[in-house]
Amino acid sequence: MDYRKVTAIIQPSKLEAVEIRLKQISVPGVSVTKVKGYGQVPNFFESDWTSAQARIEIFIAANKVDEVVQAIMEVAYTGIKGDGIIAVLPVESLYHIRSGQLFDAD
Repeated sequence: MDYRKVTAIIQPSKLEAVEIRLKQISVPGVSVTKVKGYGQVPNFFESDWTSAQARIEIFIAANKVDEVVQAIMEVAYTGIKGDGIIAVLPVESLYHIRSGQLFDAD
């Protein structure tokens, strides 16, 4: 099993387009969370400096990571500071809760 976890934090206005693109390249599943935070571009109009963002998490076979990352970057890009970030992390184990078995992509 060679999987990765891709986490992307993007502008909420780009979320629907990113979801559509991920379906087009046959990503089998995603988790989306509305989050808030600040990074390179703090929101000085809020007392805590945070802005609304969308976090996308994907568990995917390692050989599909580059395609997924490129798809997200292409669709989420605006060219303005605050477009977001993508992190890719190794996955040690991935289990189905229902069966207790290791995940098998086949």
